[in-house]
Amino acid sequence: MENRIAVYGAAGHTGRFIVRELSRRGFAVTAIGRNAAKLAAAIFPAGIERAVAALDDPASIAQAFAGATAVINCAGPFLDTAELLVRAALQARIPYLDVTAEQASAQAIFENYASSAEAAGVAVVPAMGFYGGLGDLLATAVMGDWTYADEVRIGIALDSWQPTEGTRVTGRRNTVPRVTIAEGTLQPLADPAPNAVWSFAAPFGAQEMVELPFTEAILIGRHLRVSELHTYLNTAPLRDLDDAATPQPVAADVSGRSAQTFRVEVEIRQGSTVRRASAQGRDIYAITAPLVVEAVEGLLNNPPAQGGVFAPGALFDAREFLAALAPDLLMS
Repeated sequence: MENRIAVYGAAGHTGRFIVRELSRRGFAVTAIGRNAAKLAAAIFPAGIERAVAALDDPASIAQAFAGATAVINCAGPFLDTAELLVRAALQARIPYLDVTAEQASAQAIFENYASSAEAAGVAVVPAMGFYGGLGDLLATAVMGDWTYADEVRIGIALDSWQPTEGTRVTGRRNTVPRVTIAEGTLQPLADPAPNAVWSFAAPFGAQEMVELPFTEAILIGRHLRVSELHTYLNTAPLRDLDDAATPQPVAADVSGRSAQTFRVEVEIRQGSTVRRASAQGRDIYAITAPLVVEAVEGLLNNPPAQGGVFAPGALFDAREFLAALAPDLLMS
């Protein structure tokens, strides 16, 4: 049977990276969009099917998903798209993955669809992107044979942030207060958010940081025993994000990646013992493509014994998964 992947939001910035990565790996793709003109204008590899499916037209979504073996949702805000598309994927009996950084969206998927996904025998994986899935996989890899951790600290450094229009729209839509893990449970982030200084490896060095949890808090809380979780982002890219004049990403090579660089460092403490790991690469939007496509490939080649809603670290061997992303993602 042909493995055909339905990509909802395919004409968007991240969606185009995902379509290209799927095509590079030999998957057939149905590129789905809400806007017919934008979908028609999008440049995809040869042989990509296109389908228009509106969120308020379930029949068009079902038709677009017909014949697919999995669906990737990269159409934000996910507060508006995720639950509708999860229901359509469950009805079609195909795995669903998305790349949300929106905590409320990921949490709703776990809370509202775990039992129906299990009953349908379908795997659902929210937040399989740079913000969320990457942090969860790194934390899982660092945990290793530990069954609990007193504290997980995740430091994210970006040298800049040229946000897509989708990122800006999501920022305006996603006003839900952030949560993190404290005393072993999800709790509201302190207001104002704590500041810190994180000494990254070169070239970033010492960075001013602010605590800013994304969907990794939702994922980690679902399968790792962690007393405290603190995720920090350096403040320099947040100034770019806050500036309405900051342009959208500009391609710096033939792959379409921007020149943006990132580094993610994870520290996990159990008592006085600390374990560490890090990852670095280019372009937070572009790296989301190999992350979610590697997950699709893993699901199709080795499906879980039963359906359900899964954090990436609960579903995959985290070390093997991350190692498979080289050279796009370099581990240390």
